[in-house]
Amino acid sequence: MSLPTEGFGFEELARSGDARRGRFTTPRAVVETPVFMPVGTLASVKSLVPSEVEATGARLILANTYHLWLRPGPERIARLGGVPRFMGWPHAMLTDSGGFQVFSMTDRRTIDDEGVTFRSHLDGNKLRLTPEESMRVQAALGADVAMVFDECPPGDADRATVERAMRRTSAWARRSLAVPAAPGQARFGIVQGAIDVDLRLAHLDDIASLDVDGVALGGFSVGEPIAEMVRVLGEVGPRMPRDKPRYLMGVGTPNDLLDAMERGIDLFDCVLPTRNARNGQALTWSGRVNLRQARHKDDESALDARCACSTCRTFSRAYLHHLVRAKEMLGARLVTQHNLAFYGALTAAAREAIEQDRYAAWAAEVRAGLAAGDEIGAPDPNPTPWRPPGQR
Repeated sequence: MSLPTEGFGFEELARSGDARRGRFTTPRAVVETPVFMPVGTLASVKSLVPSEVEATGARLILANTYHLWLRPGPERIARLGGVPRFMGWPHAMLTDSGGFQVFSMTDRRTIDDEGVTFRSHLDGNKLRLTPEESMRVQAALGADVAMVFDECPPGDADRATVERAMRRTSAWARRSLAVPAAPGQARFGIVQGAIDVDLRLAHLDDIASLDVDGVALGGFSVGEPIAEMVRVLGEVGPRMPRDKPRYLMGVGTPNDLLDAMERGIDLFDCVLPTRNARNGQALTWSGRVNLRQARHKDDESALDARCACSTCRTFSRAYLHHLVRAKEMLGARLVTQHNLAFYGALTAAAREAIEQDRYAAWAAEVRAGLAAGDEIGAPDPNPTPWRPPGQR
């Protein structure tokens, strides 16, 4: 079925259980789903040029409204043709609304029903972000998809706080959508409700009833136990609209993606693959590789024998170990290229498994492989994700 905004469309092509294979069309790109969106917070996927990001299979990336609002500013970006042209990205782009900063910058903001006042992390100046201002900025940034403004409560919030965030998010969604849409720009609504299934489903009904082009789930991977996130996704994901893209914001690890795709999610973003690369951690089909460890110093094998990226075709683990230990910037670049290529390959393989109606069996095989050679150890069942100030 077509989306209401001209130039956009979403089609479900295949299913395997609740997992689904789709195609999201924008004026600038055809995006095969499920898909991972690399994060380009400041109009840059850290350390890579756009052609290198493109080589990972990405056709949709994310930029951040709050950070670009502060620097270099939406007016300048608009004069320079919008973020995609500004950074030389030839495909589609989605912009976060600034709502994540409402969650992550609690020491620098005050919130009320009308909007949020921030104290800039750059110079301390006060700035006012409202639903209307967020949509104005996103229009100037020229993204294909703009997210409506929302309030994201922390994972340990009490019910009253979660319900207040839901009410604000609903009200802000309506105010966001009342702003005339920029030409060629779709708008996605955001569902809150923490890990309460009843609240999530109630808020999903409300947001999905609005004139939105896609529906996102916010407020996950914000401190709640991973098992609880998966439980709620199992109840909520399959009930999201079938004729619109389904987006899980800010998630996550390869295992998180496997769990979420199994529950019908189409779009993902997270800083994890790029952030971990800068810390010397590679993500492979055999689990996480800590390139700082001495076991790699004489290893002439490829980082991942199953990977066809330029890093794995060209360089040995021994060389990558040297670069990481020496803190050479090339190390972060090469591991970033690999990590994003791995996410691209993971979602491409998921699409193929869904088309063959064997997603569950395929995902079980991948999970076993991820555990087999993991060098980091068992993941914390209740992690508190670290993020740079204000970044997803």
